[in-house]
Amino acid sequence: ITPFMPECIQPASIDLHLDRTFLIFDTVNHHIIDVREPVEGLMRKVVIDEAKPFILHPGEFALGATLEEVGVGDDVVGRLEGKSSLGRLGIIIHATAGYLDPGNKLNLTLELSNIGSLPVKLYYKMPIAQMSFSPLSSVCERPYGAKALGSKYFGAKEPQASQMWKNFKK
Repeated sequence: ITPFMPECIQPASIDLHLDRTFLIFDTVNHHIIDVREPVEGLMRKVVIDEAKPFILHPGEFALGATLEEVGVGDDVVGRLEGKSSLGRLGIIIHATAGYLDPGNKLNLTLELSNIGSLPVKLYYKMPIAQMSFSPLSSVCERPYGAKALGSKYFGAKEPQASQMWKNFKK
């Protein structure tokens, strides 16, 4: 974990913090998503700083990322979860991408949703998630990033739009 902050270690996890870059859907210029097609232009980038929070409105969805780069070896998996205090405000930090595959190292993508009834301000470097790790019984044979897997998001440094369309191009 880089940067590593010892004060963020919890009983069975470590707290991770919100980075400054987000992707949001451009609903002015796009009205439907075709999962078979590339999504260039479907999302636009928003960057915040210490003085400018990101406001997540009820029913909205945004991609964000952790400030920390997190990596695991070929014999460990990681599990990303939300912070309870944010969940109590209606903020969900991942829809499905809560798993860090063996061999991957990246700034984890956050699939942020506000299921509450009020907008919520999210601040750069605030605690946003927690990560736990579990050993595998043996080293995995094909870690994430192996050429045969076609790993789409290996080593990501910022949020990336969906690359589901690549599944249809085989």
